[in-house]
Amino acid sequence: MVQDPRETQLELAPKNRVAIFYENGGPDKISIKDIDNVKQSELNPGEVLVRVLFTGVCHSDLHALQGDWPFPPKLPLIGGHEGAGIVVALGQGASEYVQVGDRVGIKWIADACLNCEYCRLSHEINCPQYKPSGYAVDGTFQQYVRHTARYLTKIPDGLELSQAASILCAGVTIYRALKEASLQPGNWVVIPGSGGGLGHLGVQYARNAGLRVIGIDTGSEKQTMSQQLGCEVFIDFKTTSDVATAIKDATGGIGAHAAVVAAASPAAYELALDYIRPRGTLVIVGMPNSILPVSIFKTVLMTHKIVGSAVGNRQDAVEALEIAARGMVKVHFTLKGLSDLPSVFEDMIQGRIAGRIVLDVDK
Repeated sequence: MVQDPRETQLELAPKNRVAIFYENGGPDKISIKDIDNVKQSELNPGEVLVRVLFTGVCHSDLHALQGDWPFPPKLPLIGGHEGAGIVVALGQGASEYVQVGDRVGIKWIADACLNCEYCRLSHEINCPQYKPSGYAVDGTFQQYVRHTARYLTKIPDGLELSQAASILCAGVTIYRALKEASLQPGNWVVIPGSGGGLGHLGVQYARNAGLRVIGIDTGSEKQTMSQQLGCEVFIDFKTTSDVATAIKDATGGIGAHAAVVAAASPAAYELALDYIRPRGTLVIVGMPNSILPVSIFKTVLMTHKIVGSAVGNRQDAVEALEIAARGMVKVHFTLKGLSDLPSVFEDMIQGRIAGRIVLDVDK
């Protein structure tokens, strides 16, 4: 592992470089500016200050910018929730969880009560008090993040921070979704968007679990990536006249055991119900603001299962990072600077991104 020399620079700068927006809209609403940094004396008990070095860019960040989910984000907002960096300051009691100099990751869940039934069962995403990072609280599109110590995830020494960033949401999310499918080694799983940010990681986590993977995407670049990462079958949805039949043909005529759909396309969910086999599972991950029409008769007859899956819990994050640290999963990303965030969102809107985008917050 090549260590970033900034990992040893633990002093607090007086200014904090941020990407912030004051109203919802398009990429033109983002401002890159310097604001006063948090002082250690201002940290609440249990809080830390994390010097973020790298952050991924997730489709959820675009939803936060556009404000198109049913529940609006706070404004003004510093978005982002895939941050990897170094602890540089501790509030009272935070040393129970981390120490200055620890390499840590910031995830979608910034905090939860840890005391309700959902939290006790490790379903923090369902906690009534959970707070999403980069949505309800300021996130990782900045150099310094004030964060609850107990919800940081330590990053294994063998994993570069630039690699870890996208694992902290995209990797954890798709890793958990595969768990929700309740598959066995040798089962077929379809991953629409197999050349995209979540999808290309899903292909690798699925292969690591011994699953047989069918990728759906479009274009030669995404086909090459999908096949190199482990898709036995790749289907280009733009050039294949009947995607469902092609999947059934590839799986002995009866369909896949599961579809894990991370695409933000309603059509991808409707199609999945046509190519999963009897007793198959549709795992809903992507979050278009739309309705999924489901035939009650067909669902009962085929005994299909439809499962919603949000982000993983704290243990899922540890497991997903450890798998990546062992070299079993690699994030394919393009490195850009924080100043490039508006153009990154524009590329995301236009569907031009293969793999993942990671930002160096100092550039």
